Amino acid sequence: MFDAVVIGLGSMIGAGIFVALAPAARAAGSGLLVGLAIAAVVAYCNATSSARLAARYPRSGGTYVYGRERLGEFWGYLAGWAFVVGKTASCAAMALTVGSYVWPGHAHLVAVAAVIALTAVNYVGVQKAAWLTRMIVTVVLLVLAAVVVACLASGEARSGRLDVGADASVTGVLQAAGFLFFAFAGYARIATLGEEVRDPARTIPRAIPVALGLTLVVYGSVAVAVLVVLGPAGLAGRAAPLSEAVRQAGVDGLVPVVRVGAAVAALGSLLALILGVSRTTLAMSRDRHLPQALSAVHPRFNVPHRAELAVGAVVAVSAASTDVRGAIGFSSFGVLVYYAVANAAAWTLTAEENRPHRAIPVVGLAGCLVLAFTLPASSVWWGVAVLGFGAVAYRACREVRVRRLP
Repeated sequence: MFDAVVIGLGSMIGAGIFVALAPAARAAGSGLLVGLAIAAVVAYCNATSSARLAARYPRSGGTYVYGRERLGEFWGYLAGWAFVVGKTASCAAMALTVGSYVWPGHAHLVAVAAVIALTAVNYVGVQKAAWLTRMIVTVVLLVLAAVVVACLASGEARSGRLDVGADASVTGVLQAAGFLFFAFAGYARIATLGEEVRDPARTIPRAIPVALGLTLVVYGSVAVAVLVVLGPAGLAGRAAPLSEAVRQAGVDGLVPVVRVGAAVAALGSLLALILGVSRTTLAMSRDRHLPQALSAVHPRFNVPHRAELAVGAVVAVSAASTDVRGAIGFSSFGVLVYYAVANAAAWTLTAEENRPHRAIPVVGLAGCLVLAFTLPASSVWWGVAVLGFGAVAYRACREVRVRRLP
């Protein structure tokens, strides 16, 4: 139980909290904390549905497998495509986070350099080890704790800045929840522990709410601390909100520490994301849902090197041409669609297959769709266009395969 919770925390608590608060505050204003709570509820439903499906189908691929097995080949493909494009945008957001905190005036340049460096690291088969994950989580938690203490103990802190005012609209709060959903990314790792924990049927359903609850406490504490110093309006316009909060609190000596902590967290997340996206690309190319050339494995390094390079190239271009808010919005749209398919698949489970309570996949599916389509219009339009392109490509590939049959 303890180990499962730690793995869940390590998967969730990362660089997302360093950047997601600003666009969320811009959307929700003083309703930011309400948006955070909504994002946590949707994340809980998604993780629970995924956990029950993972117990039924203990194979790599996540919702790409669940959707195919429960809903049909197209829905599995759509989930995999949404994951690839959404997580590719997550890579760009993490790279831009590094740039925003390390060298704010040249964020795009630093972001592209980070992508190139970590793509090279992944190419030669170097992965983020478990001990490195624990170290990064420890560093991030210490930095976040320092931010909370510095802000709350500051003479600049004003509790009145937490009041929900007229600037908080329903649409704005839901849009903020969509942005903040980005900061919870990684909780599905708990759902894939079926073959690694004792008594998974009992341990995993207990570990999910505990890990999500602890993450919510951490994120809520950080959000409150930053809000009482900067206020919703001051938070909304910051590219590096946590370092700006400690500067406003009068603790200038902590600013470099926060910048380093954000960079460490973002680089760790970026390394894992590039690894994960390239492996999903490999799986989809083997199933002929993506070009088969991407399924090649390097004879020496034993990695899908063409998929690595393709993902790295797309992420580098994205990091050079977009901003953090756009990257987070597009990423959230793709990942929310991915989990919408997971919840729909979980709904089809029977009582004998240990289905979750009926309300969980319903709330999860509805929550994912509502949050996805209340994101900024540009994120929604681009997301729909990219998913539509994927659907057309699927149909075309299917027609080609049918014509080749004897």
